[in-house]
Formats: sequence, structure tokens, C-alpha cells
Amino acid sequence: QVQLVESGGGLVQAGGSLRLSCAASGRAFRTYHMAWFRQAPGKEREFAAAITWSGDNTYYADSVKGRFTISRDNAKNTLYLQMNSLKPEDTVVYYCAAERGRFVSRLGGEYDYWGQGTQVTVSS
Repeated sequence: QVQLVESGGGLVQAGGSLRLSCAASGRAFRTYHMAWFRQAPGKEREFAAAITWSGDNTYYADSVKGRFTISRDNAKNTLYLQMNSLKPEDTVVYYCAAERGRFVSRLGGEYDYWGQGTQVTVSS
């Protein structure tokens, strides 16, 4: 079992940057593919970025590609999301998630464990 705790959210001006972190408990972290999802009030949760267990491959939604970078440090049991050139439409709650499927999925239903979320607010 993996427990996930996000941090790093906050208020930032448009064009600014934030780095989210997701701390995982347990030694099994390095065996999980990891992802960031995000959800705005009244909207469905959407995929943002994912990374394989090894960190060798990353995947991004078109809406964040070129602005966000997902990374992980398996020695520290931590997942990161570096967010640059933030836009007001990036104002959502960000969740990290873990899954052990054979392939990385962009579908939230494929993920086994979730964090509690961290709010990011981008002012215009």
C-alpha cells in the first residue's frame, strides 16, 4: 500500500511558476507508475502528466505540454511537478496518483492510490 501527500500549491500570478511535490510512504514507491491529475470545481478530473516507475518515460496532456515537467526521485520517495508559464485556467486542485499496471495510463480509474490534493490558484 502507498500513502500519498501533496504539497507546494498556492497562489501565483499568471506567468509564474510553482513546484508541486508528492511524498509517498513505503518502499514500494519505486515500483509504481505515477501521475498528476487535476480537477476544477464542477468539472471532471483530467490527466495532466505521468511518469514510469523508472522515470525513463514521461507523458503530458496537450494542455500542459511544454510548460509542466513531471519527475521523480525514487531514493526520496517523491514525485514532482514543475509548473512554468502558469495560466489562470491552471487554477485547479492537483492530485498525485499511483498505479502498478503494465503500462502507464491516462485514465484515473486505472490508479490505485490518490493523495488528498493541493490547490493551485493563478491570478490574472
